[in-house]
Amino acid sequence: MAERRLARLFAPRTIALAGASAREGSIGHAVLRNLKDAGFPGKIYAVNPRHAEVDGLECFPSFHDLPATPDLAVVCAPKEHVVELVEDAAAKGAPTAIVITADPDHGENSLAAKLREVARRTGIRIVGPNCLGVMSLRTKLNASFAAAAAPAGDLAIISQSGAIAAGLIDWARAHHLGLSGLVSVGDMSDVNFADLLDHFALDASTRAIVLYIESITDAKRFLSAARAAARVKPVIVVKSGRHYEAAKAAATHTGALAGRDAVYEAAFRRAGLLRVNGLDEVFAAAETLGRVRPFNGKRLAILTNGGGLGVLAVDGLLDLGGETARLAPETIEKLNARLPSNWSKSNPIDIVGDADPQRFNDSLSDTLADKGVDAVLVMHCPTALSTGAGAAEAIAKAVAAHRSKTLNAKPVFAVWFGGTPEIDEIFEKARIPHFATEADALRGFMQMVRWRESRDALMRTPPDLPTEFKPDPARARRAIRQAISEGRQWLDQLEIVEVLDAYGIECASSVLATTPQEAAAAGRAYLITNGAVAVKIASRDITHKSDIGAVKLDLRTPEAVEEAARDILTRIPKLRPNAHIEGVTVHPMVVRPHGRELIAGIGDDPVFGPVVVFGRGGKAVERIADTALALPPLDLDLAHSLIARTRVRRVLDAYRDVPAADMEQIALTLVKLSHISADLPEIRELDLNPLVADETGVISLDARIQVAPAALDKGSGVNERFSIMPYPKNWERHVDLRDGRRVFVRPVRPEDEPMYVRFFETITPEDLRLRFFAPVREFSHAFIARLTQVDYARAFVLVAIEEETGEMLGEVRLMRDVDRPVGEYAVILRGDLKGQGLGWALMTFMIAHAEEVGLHEVEGQVLDENVTMLGMCANLGFKISADPDEPGVRLVRLDLDRPMDEVLADKPAAAQPERSAA
Repeated sequence: MAERRLARLFAPRTIALAGASAREGSIGHAVLRNLKDAGFPGKIYAVNPRHAEVDGLECFPSFHDLPATPDLAVVCAPKEHVVELVEDAAAKGAPTAIVITADPDHGENSLAAKLREVARRTGIRIVGPNCLGVMSLRTKLNASFAAAAAPAGDLAIISQSGAIAAGLIDWARAHHLGLSGLVSVGDMSDVNFADLLDHFALDASTRAIVLYIESITDAKRFLSAARAAARVKPVIVVKSGRHYEAAKAAATHTGALAGRDAVYEAAFRRAGLLRVNGLDEVFAAAETLGRVRPFNGKRLAILTNGGGLGVLAVDGLLDLGGETARLAPETIEKLNARLPSNWSKSNPIDIVGDADPQRFNDSLSDTLADKGVDAVLVMHCPTALSTGAGAAEAIAKAVAAHRSKTLNAKPVFAVWFGGTPEIDEIFEKARIPHFATEADALRGFMQMVRWRESRDALMRTPPDLPTEFKPDPARARRAIRQAISEGRQWLDQLEIVEVLDAYGIECASSVLATTPQEAAAAGRAYLITNGAVAVKIASRDITHKSDIGAVKLDLRTPEAVEEAARDILTRIPKLRPNAHIEGVTVHPMVVRPHGRELIAGIGDDPVFGPVVVFGRGGKAVERIADTALALPPLDLDLAHSLIARTRVRRVLDAYRDVPAADMEQIALTLVKLSHISADLPEIRELDLNPLVADETGVISLDARIQVAPAALDKGSGVNERFSIMPYPKNWERHVDLRDGRRVFVRPVRPEDEPMYVRFFETITPEDLRLRFFAPVREFSHAFIARLTQVDYARAFVLVAIEEETGEMLGEVRLMRDVDRPVGEYAVILRGDLKGQGLGWALMTFMIAHAEEVGLHEVEGQVLDENVTMLGMCANLGFKISADPDEPGVRLVRLDLDRPMDEVLADKPAAAQPERSAA
């Protein structure tokens, strides 16, 4: 397994260093010195054909000549020898390598490209080239040329920049903050962010992860790994290059608004990562993460001996979206008994300038005991009557006492103005995060709050979509294929209406007119019912019509319509002589007195694929710059979250005599756009601008759709450019059981949580034990969320639902190994379904999926006493053996390289599945 091979990178037993040198100032010398100084307990070999001995180590001419196979090959030789050396290490059997050697070339003939091919062909895992190296403090590994090593701890750092990695090491040393590991990934020829996120997410010695990213190449793998890691521990990311201007070339408003950094921001948000904007914020986050465990809530109490400091902190907290804690009456009563009569009597808690250490201790203890307080910021202002070191000791004692009383201790943050190394040491020993200013402390606090909120959002159960939403992708696809067959990039007005109508998005009606007279006739019919009409140029080659005066509004007579059409048809061909003009379209003026002009659409990013855009619309949309982005697929919760990140959200509520806009319909429109993007990969950009929303719903007054040839992903049946795997609708099936019942089998959805709760209530304790290998006493939201909220890129879960009752009958799941072509399966059925053929059907579906996605093997663990499952596995061709590590457990393995037809040729008949018509 590649992950197990990667484990040797961080815990090697033997290391071989190619390019080892005794010359001061050389990288080979620096790496060798660091390996020795770290106290690496294993064997170190030197590889250098020009020396017989280096720094007391026998030197070998090549990896091939080594007396044993190294777990880790470190290469810092000249560039022209690197590929040959890595090939030699791989041939020797080394599972991992670190290539520190730099190469300024990033093209097809670069060192990174050549090493990528070596890794693919031989299976060796390679970090670099062009990297600082790797540290694993727990195993005393420092295979880097960093100036110094950080102390051991529980913070992991993954950096694309060696300079940033070195800076973080120095900062960690200065602040006595320990690292579990550090990897400078360099040019990422092989080992990348996804590999390392997977490793540190499962690493018990790592509590939080910091990423420094310059670019991402494999968005699907990165997001899959990032989402998995962020569910279990905080992941902080800083991304450089925030002002990239690639959006200038976009053809639609949506494309222009989907700027590169905005898409990265949307991706990080969707993955549950906490983004910070610079090294100062990285340091604040690291200070917090290194000393504070995740906590609930965002109500902060501020305790200080300086009233002005407290007021400043409250302002900063509210600016960052935090919340001041409201002190309980009993807390105020306790503080009244301890503090001078002129204390603040509220939060911020001003304990007055003459506060001695005991007053700090007592006030903090009382504040931490308040159930309405989630965390406390303590600030000390030096005075002649209050010594900093004494007050710091008092705070450390109060925190230690609080932690001894509860497993869920509340965090305390400290700011000591005029601090000294002595005070810093007090807080570091007490594992209390401490900062130079209140602004840094508040950022650290809110970063933890934001991470917890992101994690909760990842686990939230979304609401069901309305039952009346029944898209018709086949109808939309016909309109798109017509345009593509004609070699067109843009849909005409009638084709746009077909696409939007197929997904239930209302748009203003229109009539195509090829002459001014036809326009007048069309306008006459609309004027009877609407009172006014609009006329627009009809051209697939002109996207922004208003920019060239190709839109005429509020026309109230047939004569005015005719004149407007004549003007457009005469003037626009001269302005755009190369544009193909079909005529003009005549539209009724849609009058919505309370309407708010919005924009919604689909953009396309070269790294992350489709994105959904929402914000304030109209002609000045780029100037106003009030938009937010999200990666599809979207559910209603994600759509509401997208809306909430814009300023225009404020005017969607009711104000004065204007009723609130229909927020549910706005959110549903965004979900519909997400479905369009999933079902119709040919759509590269789509604009609804303006999308008018009021209390009655939403309607698109103008729309543009750009298309290009594309295909659906074979495994999921949806847009293959999605960076987050959407619901794989093509795996919906029907099964007829032996007793005649009809069962609908489909992939699991996040909103299935209530169905799972009811299902587990029907499962006997014995069946639960057979499935989970232990008694299960509680089905919490967190427990079921792990079952229903899956990453379709990593997990394949089918649920069987009885069509007549809508109740769940069973499930099968296949968890794909992130680095090797193997999947682990599990299955559970309701007790009364055994013998009906459903288990066989679910297992065969699971095996078919495993073959479809290219797995070579399916494996599982089955208790000895689960004879029913063992019998089914035998009939399906699994090889069964005892588990050497777990008594009473059998290992079952199915070789998928052997055709299933051969395996099943002589097996019992099962329920006969059929593909759903959908």
